[in-house]
Amino acid sequence: MLGTITNCGAILAGSIIGTTLHKGIKEQYQQTMMNGLGLAALALGIGNFAKAMPKSQYPVLFIFSMAAGGLIGAILDLDTKFQKLAKKVSKGNLAQGLTTAVLLFCIGTLSILGPIESALKGDNTLLFTNAMLDGVTSMVLASNFGIGIALSAGILFLWQGSIYLLAQYIGEFITQDLMTEISIVGGILIMSSALGILNLKNIKTLNLLPALFIPAIYVGITSLLGIR
Repeated sequence: MLGTITNCGAILAGSIIGTTLHKGIKEQYQQTMMNGLGLAALALGIGNFAKAMPKSQYPVLFIFSMAAGGLIGAILDLDTKFQKLAKKVSKGNLAQGLTTAVLLFCIGTLSILGPIESALKGDNTLLFTNAMLDGVTSMVLASNFGIGIALSAGILFLWQGSIYLLAQYIGEFITQDLMTEISIVGGILIMSSALGILNLKNIKTLNLLPALFIPAIYVGITSLLGIR
């Protein structure tokens, strides 16, 4: 768990530094930083999608995943519940910042493969690399949304910790096909969050979050049935 602890520590440090710097950064500069982050997130999402899509063994699964996951998320109304929770913590627009942070920190190849590599091989290289990236990102986010971004460190710990523990028991079932499908859906979710940062389209990305679990269910069932 050393890699995960380091990753969370980097986010906490970045959040503190970003919040401190916030006082000395003019509003127009903050907006420029957010535009830069939004474009970076958009590029990251497109990159994840473009890299994984050609490797997919289930070319239309991401469409079904987004539709089914969106329906489940809308029924559960995850976005509204998260907004209410965020407002209790901060009076600002923390919900958007936390949503972006959680997606950027948790839904990425490094954040998913890292705990698996750590659990199965004792290799924390991916998580250490992710820590550096997340530290910088949390600094930018905290400079705009405040210290509340530090809460994403706790969410990341639960996310990576769960993957770490599960990998010790079901590592053989975490196939490349599954990772590919998760990367495709994850890329779309990151793009969705980026559109919100850039004020191009206000999408309730949290309501789409259950889409991440659809590929795991589908790939698991098809593997058990011996079909592709």
